[in-house]
Amino acid sequence: MKPSVLLIGNSSALSKLIQESLAVTGRDAFHLECATRLSEGIERLEKGGIEAILLDLGLPDSEGMETLEKLFLAAPHIPIMVLADAETEDLVTQALARGAQDYLIHDHLSSYTLARALHGAIGRKAAEDARNAAEDALFVEKERAEVTLNSIGDAVLSTDISGNITYLNLVAERMTGWRREEAIGRPLTDVFHIIDGQTHETAPNPMELAVRHNQTVSLSANSILIRRDGAESPIEDSSAPIHDRGGKLTGAVIVFHDISESRSMTQKMSHLAQHDFLTDLPNRVLLNDRLSHSIALARRRGAQLAVLFLDLDHFKHINDSLGHPIGDQLLKAVVLRLVACVRASDTVSRQGGDEFVVLLSEIEHPEDAAFIAEKMRAAVMVPYSIAKHDLHLSVSIGISVHPDDGEDAETLIKNADTAMYQAKDSGRNNAQFFRQDMNVRAVERQSVEGNLRRALERHEFVLNYQPKVDLETGAITGAEALIRWRHPERGLIFPDQFIAIAEDCGLVVPIGQWVLREACTQARAWIDAGLKFDQMAVNISAVEFRSKGFFEAVCAVLRETHLEPHYLELELTETVLMRNIESTSAVLQALNAMGVRLAVDDFGTGYSSLSYLSRFPIDTLKIDQSFVRDVTTDANDATIVSAVIAMGHSLKQRVVAEGVETSEQLAFLQSHRCDEGQGYYFSHPVLANRFTTLLETGVGKSAHHEPEEAVCY
Repeated sequence: MKPSVLLIGNSSALSKLIQESLAVTGRDAFHLECATRLSEGIERLEKGGIEAILLDLGLPDSEGMETLEKLFLAAPHIPIMVLADAETEDLVTQALARGAQDYLIHDHLSSYTLARALHGAIGRKAAEDARNAAEDALFVEKERAEVTLNSIGDAVLSTDISGNITYLNLVAERMTGWRREEAIGRPLTDVFHIIDGQTHETAPNPMELAVRHNQTVSLSANSILIRRDGAESPIEDSSAPIHDRGGKLTGAVIVFHDISESRSMTQKMSHLAQHDFLTDLPNRVLLNDRLSHSIALARRRGAQLAVLFLDLDHFKHINDSLGHPIGDQLLKAVVLRLVACVRASDTVSRQGGDEFVVLLSEIEHPEDAAFIAEKMRAAVMVPYSIAKHDLHLSVSIGISVHPDDGEDAETLIKNADTAMYQAKDSGRNNAQFFRQDMNVRAVERQSVEGNLRRALERHEFVLNYQPKVDLETGAITGAEALIRWRHPERGLIFPDQFIAIAEDCGLVVPIGQWVLREACTQARAWIDAGLKFDQMAVNISAVEFRSKGFFEAVCAVLRETHLEPHYLELELTETVLMRNIESTSAVLQALNAMGVRLAVDDFGTGYSSLSYLSRFPIDTLKIDQSFVRDVTTDANDATIVSAVIAMGHSLKQRVVAEGVETSEQLAFLQSHRCDEGQGYYFSHPVLANRFTTLLETGVGKSAHHEPEEAVCY
C-alpha cells in the first residue's frame, strides 16, 4: 500500500508542484492528501492513516512556530517536514530545533529528492520510535514501531554511537542476508558492506558520515550492497543521526532500498533509445556516435574507413502484397546475413524501413569496401523461405570512403546514400562508389521528388493516347494511355524520368489510380460520342498491382466512370506476373471474371518460363519493340517475333506488336498474321482531342506528327 502523506499549505502552485513530483516516482509512489488550513489538516490527522506531513508554516489560520506547536500536539508521532524558501531560514532552524524531521526548499523540489526525503523521514521516524519504545520499555509502542518498520518498503537498520548494529527490519534482513539476532552487536561494516559500483572499492561508511556531520547524508551514486552470500544489489540510501531526549548523539539510522529494477529499466530504455526495435541493430543515434568515434580514431592513425548505404530492391512490393508480418521476418533474415558479412568491430545499422548503413571501421584500400559490398549483395540474393513463400531479394549499395568522400558522419552517410541512388538508377542489384558528380543528380532527384508530391494536386499530369491498329483492316481498335508530366518550369517530362522516383517515395499508387480513372473517363466519353472504340489499355506498375485493395480500386473506378469492364485492358509485365504466383493468379482471375481484359506488356524481355501463359487468363501478348525494331534485318528477331505470333494464336490470344515504325516492319507483321500494331508508323501518342480526330478519320502515314519519345508508362 502506498504511504499516505498530508500536505498542509495554502499555495496552489506549491501543491501542484508536489503533486506532479510524486506522480512520477514509480515504485516509490505516495498517496498525497491536501489541506489548505491548519484546522483542516488537524481534522484529517484525527482520522489516522497519515505517515508523513509536509507543512508550510504560513497558513491562513496559523503562522510560524505556533503552527508547528499545534501540529505537534495533534500528531506527536508523525514526521513533519517543513516547506521553506530562502527567506525563512531562521524559522526553519527553529522548526528543526523544535523537532521537525527535515525541510525542503521550494526551488529544489524534484520527484527524486521529494520521494527520497519522505522515505527517509518515515524510516527515521519509525526507527526513532523503536528506540524510544525500547528506552521507555513500553512493549505496545515497541510492537507498533516494529509493525511499521516491517510494513514499509525500505530497509531500515540502526547502530549505536560505536557503529554496532542495534536493529534491522525484515527488509534489511532480506537485503543484507543477516538475521536480526545474528546482526545485533556486530559492527555495521560486517552487516552493511557497500562498495563503489565503478571502482569496486569499499565505499565510505554512511553511519560515520552522519554522526561526524550530525546531519542526514546520502550514499554516493553507484553504491552496491554486498549480501552475506556475496550477491550484489545496487542501492540508494540515506543515513541520519539519532539523538536521545537530551539531544545527545546515540547512534544512527540507515534507510535504503534496492534499485535493481529501476536501474534495469533505465538501462533497457537506454538500449531502446539506441537500437532498432525490430532487428535490435544500432539505430541512427548509435551509428552516428560510433561513426564519429571511428572518424576521430582514423584521423589519429591516418587510416581509412568506409560507409555502405544499402537499400533492398522491391522490398515494398513484398511488404504490400504479403503483409508486414512476413516483411518483418524477411528483414530479420536479411539482417542475419548482413551481420555475418562483417567483422565484430564493424557496425550494421538499420536506418528505417528497408534501408541499412554499414560502418567498416577500418579499411586498407577502398577495394576492401567493394569486396564487402559484393559479399553482402551475394548473401542477400540467396532465396528466402518464409511462411511457405519462396522470396527473392536484391540490394543496391552506395559506398563512401573517409577521408576522400567526407570528414564527418553526416557527409559520409549522405554521400553513400547518393551513391546508392546511382546504383538504383544503374539497374539495381549493384554497388557504386560515391563520385562528386553524383551530387548534381542527387539534388536533381530531390527536386523531382519534391515537385512530384505536388504535381497531382496541381493537375500537372496529362494523358496522351497512342492508337492500336488492326493490321488487317487498318482500323483503330483502341488506345494505350500514356502519362506525361507538364512541369510548369521544365516543360514536358516523360515517365522514365519520374516513375522510378514515384515508386521509391510511395507516390506511384495514387498516380496510377489517377491514370486509371482519367483513362476510363476518356474512354466513356468517346463511346458516348458514338465513336467506334473497343478498348482502353492502361499500364499497371508492380507496386500498384501489389498494393492493398488493388482489385477493389479497379472496381471502384469502373463504377465511378460507368465504363463496362470489357472496354478496359490492364497491361502488366512478365516480372509483375511471376512475383508471388498464388496471389497474382487470384487477382487476375477476379479481374477476368469481371470482364476486364489482361495483356502481357514487353513480352519476351522478362521471365524465362512461359508456363504462366496457360496458368493465367491472358488475353493479349504485346511483343516488345526491341524485337520489332530489327525484325527485317535480324534473322533472330524475325524468328522470335514469328514464334510469338504463332504461340499467341495457338493459345487463342491476340498479339500486338509494339514500336512499328516502318512499312517494312508492317509488311512482315501482316505476312505473319500479327493481329494489331502500335507505333510511330501509325501515330505518336497524342492528346485526347487529337485522338478524337484519329477515331473520326483513321490513321495512315499522314499521322506522322508531333514527334515524341516512345516511352510508355
